[in-house]
Amino acid sequence: MKDLFLGVDVGSISANTVLMDQEGNVIEEHYDRVKGQPLRVVKERIEDILKRVGTETIKGIAFTGKGAKLLSELFGAPFYNEVIAQSEAVTKLYPQVRTIIDIGGQDSKFILLEEEGGKLRIRDFGMNTLCAAGTGSFLDQQASRLKLTIEEFSQLALKSENPPRIAGRCSVFAKSDMIHLQQIATPDYDIVAGLCYALARNFKGNIAKGAHLKPVVAFIGGVAANLGMRKALKEVLELKDEEFLVPEHFASMGAIGAILLALREGKFNGFKGLLGLEEYLKTLKYEPASWEPLILRPEHLGKKSKVYIPKIPPLKKIPAYLGIDVGSISTNLVVIDSEGRVLAKRYLMTAGRPIEAIRQGLKEIGEEIGHLVDIQGVGTTGSGRYLTGDFVGADVVRNEITAQATAAIHIDPEVDTIFEIGGQDSKYIRVDRGVIVDFEMNKVCAAGTGSFLEEQAERLGLDIKSDFQELALKAKNPVKMGERCTVFIESDLVHHQQQGARIDDLVAGLCYSIALNYLNRVVGDRKIG
Repeated sequence: MKDLFLGVDVGSISANTVLMDQEGNVIEEHYDRVKGQPLRVVKERIEDILKRVGTETIKGIAFTGKGAKLLSELFGAPFYNEVIAQSEAVTKLYPQVRTIIDIGGQDSKFILLEEEGGKLRIRDFGMNTLCAAGTGSFLDQQASRLKLTIEEFSQLALKSENPPRIAGRCSVFAKSDMIHLQQIATPDYDIVAGLCYALARNFKGNIAKGAHLKPVVAFIGGVAANLGMRKALKEVLELKDEEFLVPEHFASMGAIGAILLALREGKFNGFKGLLGLEEYLKTLKYEPASWEPLILRPEHLGKKSKVYIPKIPPLKKIPAYLGIDVGSISTNLVVIDSEGRVLAKRYLMTAGRPIEAIRQGLKEIGEEIGHLVDIQGVGTTGSGRYLTGDFVGADVVRNEITAQATAAIHIDPEVDTIFEIGGQDSKYIRVDRGVIVDFEMNKVCAAGTGSFLEEQAERLGLDIKSDFQELALKAKNPVKMGERCTVFIESDLVHHQQQGARIDDLVAGLCYSIALNYLNRVVGDRKIG
């Protein structure tokens, strides 16, 4: 039998393994989800291959990818940076290519190639930041929300003729757009296509950032399997058919490149088998980094807002004022008297239909206290303030920063710092002697907002209003999960779940993630207190 070589590309989401001969022919190609356990998944895949070809035919193994450095050390094998490995494979197999677009599970990048001295070399490259909006995880999550397999998602997208515009900025914001589209009976195939175009636009605007993606463009990575993405990317980048290609082994170009590099550089020194990896796995223990337990003391709790109820029905109606705050996730209504006492309040989900939420809130409050009050004035705020203001005939329409600060100052004239974390927005407001002097908001990322917590609670089968907080406060070792993008934190969550982390430690860890994201990304170095 011919000499054979293994190439393994281990990413955040998957491990791609190829078996090649010395002439560069791919004998086998495998795509495996790592599910938080890359070492075990790679071990099982190599064992599977060895059953068919035998250990003695494997003359070497090479690694690439962000999750492969340790594996290369355990195997005593060469390791290559994924940009270099992917470029090696593409330039050898498709010498006409001048731009590589790689969209994987949690990474997306472009690589620009140029000819120099008769050879192709890397001229420039760029990658995504700590956000999944331009990656396969974004599509995976949306497919899951639509209860579609990623394969069904791919085929469905091709049926659309009028893809709607969907937020490609953030997975959580995309969900809001999807809910709204579903509520107005938009077909699934249009929503799916809209998501593909959202990802393509995100790639062009936030990753390529104006770089000239010179044809021919090769589209590689796991997302290249998605037919809808192929179409969307080609159209968004305004490429002709002959200027855009998807390699046969699009998901495994890194693994192929690692083998080609090791062959060219003479780095293969035999295959030592799985013993090193097996020994390491025997000693491997799950000991996640953790935070201090969350402790809630009485002084942490503010005064609870009480609803004022007149002791006896008044002879005449009480002069009262109505406030409506319509946000992307929730709609809040409150009625107060002239002394600022709360007479009634409602918290409702906006669900993409603000007018219906307002109607429902007004109906409920009317049934509760309509016979007691005479509304003297109406104020609206929130992202839906203008629409709401027109609908109810508001006397005052104010942005939420002004409204929130005004209320906080009314409650406590000495307030100097306001933290606000809502469904999709989080804000920092600085007040000096009753005047707003500074503010900041989250930047098109929901990692520090309530929507993220709500979604994770749903995934864990918990009620966000009760179970979540109780479990978080019971946790002894809150798991560290970083403060990055919601999709990446979710991957960490899945990894820790698979390793056996307790649910209360996971929930408390999510609380830490929200707090850290808010403090580091919204507040930054601004003054607190």
